[in-house]
Formats: sequence, C-alpha cells, structure tokens
Amino acid sequence: MRWVSNEALERLRAGAAQPDLSGTRYRLVEKLGRGGMGVVWLADDVQLDRRVALKVLDPPEESVELEARLLREARILAQLEHPGIVPVHDAGTLADGRVFYAMKYVQGRRLDQHLPDLPSLPDRLRVFQRICDAVAFAHSLGVLHRDLKPQNVMLGAFGEVLVMDWGVAKVLRTARTDEANTGDGTERSYADVTLTGQTGHGTVLGTPGFIAPEQARGDMDLIDQRADVYSLGAVLFFLMTRRAPSGEASEDGKPRRSASGIRKRFVTVSPEFPRPLAAICAQAMAPLPAQRYSTVGELAADVSRYIDGRPVSAYPESLMARVDRLYQKHRTAVLLVLTYLLVRALLIFFGRR
Repeated sequence: MRWVSNEALERLRAGAAQPDLSGTRYRLVEKLGRGGMGVVWLADDVQLDRRVALKVLDPPEESVELEARLLREARILAQLEHPGIVPVHDAGTLADGRVFYAMKYVQGRRLDQHLPDLPSLPDRLRVFQRICDAVAFAHSLGVLHRDLKPQNVMLGAFGEVLVMDWGVAKVLRTARTDEANTGDGTERSYADVTLTGQTGHGTVLGTPGFIAPEQARGDMDLIDQRADVYSLGAVLFFLMTRRAPSGEASEDGKPRRSASGIRKRFVTVSPEFPRPLAAICAQAMAPLPAQRYSTVGELAADVSRYIDGRPVSAYPESLMARVDRLYQKHRTAVLLVLTYLLVRALLIFFGRR
C-alpha cells in the first residue's frame, strides 16, 4: 500500500473542485472567491477574447434545489439590465454536470474594503445614491434583493458601483408587466418575470444587522420593497460609522417604536453623525414597514436633499437648526457679507473721528 501525503491530497481535492470547462468557450484562469451557493472563477472567453467571471455550483453542494436557485439567480440578473447591476452573458450545465453562469468580470473592491478611500462625506453619499438607483430599478421590475450589505456592493476601478449577489432575491407576484416610462419621452416594455423556487414561510435569508425585522422573523409573505429600504438604511449607517448597525435600533432587547428614539441612538453611536442623516437612517430602519420610506426613491430623494443643503423630510428642523443649515450651505457668502459690513463699519467709525 502506498501512502499519499497531505499535500498530494490537497492537490487532488483542488483538482476535483475545479469545474470541467471542456466543450465550452471558456478556459479556466483562477479561483476568485466564493459567492452564494457556489464558487466564482476567473475564465477566458476564447470566442470573444475577454475575461469573464464564472459562478459554478460546488460539487459537495449539488442538489436539484440549489441548481434551480443558481439558474434562477442568472435569470433574475438577465432581466436587470442596468449599469449598476452586473450583466449575465451565458448560463448552462458543464461537462461534469455542474450548473454555471458567466457574467462580466469586474475588477475592483467591495464597498467595505473601499470605504477608507472614501473619506469625504459627499463621496460616500454619492456612492449610496448609485446603490439606491440600481435597487430602485430592480424594484421597478418587481425584484427584491433581500441581502443588501457593503460586502455585496462592488466599486470598480473606473468608478463603477455595482450591486452584486442576487442569489436570495425574491420576485414579487406584482412584478411589472406594463410599459414603463424611461424618462426621456420614450416607452419601453419589460418582460414579465416568471421564476420558480421561491423560499417559503419561516426561511430566514439575509445578513444579521442588515435585514429587516420581518425578514429576520422569517415572515416572507410580509416582505416587500420596504425590506430593502431597511437594508439600505443599514448600509447608509455603515457608510457613516464604519460598522454594522446590529442592535443600534434596539435597547435592552426591545425594538424601538419611535423614530426619534432611533435617531438619538444613532447620534450617540457616532457624534459625527449629522442629525438629518441620522433621521434618514432612523426612518429607513424603522421597526415597522409602515414607518419607513415607502420606496427606495423616497429614501434617495431625502439623501439628495441633504447633499444639496435642503431640508429633509425625515428631520423636522427647529429654527436654530434651519439657520445653521443655511449658514453651512452659504458660509462663504455669509462670511464675505459680514466682512464687508465690518470693514464699512470701521471706515465709517474712523472717518468720523
């Protein structure tokens, strides 16, 4: 009997784990990492002479249900043609029986890794707006992401902001089948989304700290686009504080019902958290769906108002707060006017002596 070394066993396991791309247009390059349900590989598309990312189901995890979920994810992505969502090029079954799909290869870093390179608050908020734009587009087609978090947002080398990993997305029965206005005076029809393999009641999907309370409870039938609004509020919190908001919307294990209570808690967590942004987070992450922004568009609009120095709907301003906001917005002009008035007063004063 001949013994096999541990190193040899590891090489054999690695070789067995590699997908068999024979008979396809792809040539394996290297392993990129693991995503939901499978492993992502870098490959060359020899037919079109470009690099792609292949998401392949793992051999130990092969099952009819997981195969259906992976292909379902590919079909969902194929419906979502948007600059903020990675496009799918191909899908099918490999020679070894594993299902796969090919998507655009994005060179960049996850949002949580890229955050130190976004020291400016306006820069972070502009990235957040682009995340909201992609999610709002998916909602317009009746698709919920259900696992929005910094690790599922990729920032490309040329400024791309891409929402990734739609493996636990949910297609609502109310998916739009009518015509949608594109905003440029033309009309465009969206194909109906008819996908199977929905998760049932009691199945908890998502990431703690970023999922809505109803999603954490497993009340799948109660989930709508406001669950993604909650997750986006958690992403905004992360952009402001560099950490997940796990437990910040609760105190002593009891969920807060008051938006003002959540806002005060957020401000306590980070003294640098501007109060209007804390109010936006509080409304987006309200315990009850009815207390949140009803759409992602409403959330993004409030963030835009803050960036533009306008009052936000989630934050009732006092007189002093309004004066301070206007001063911050027009600080240069105010200082110039005050300097001019001071110089004039001094000239008049000394001119009379």
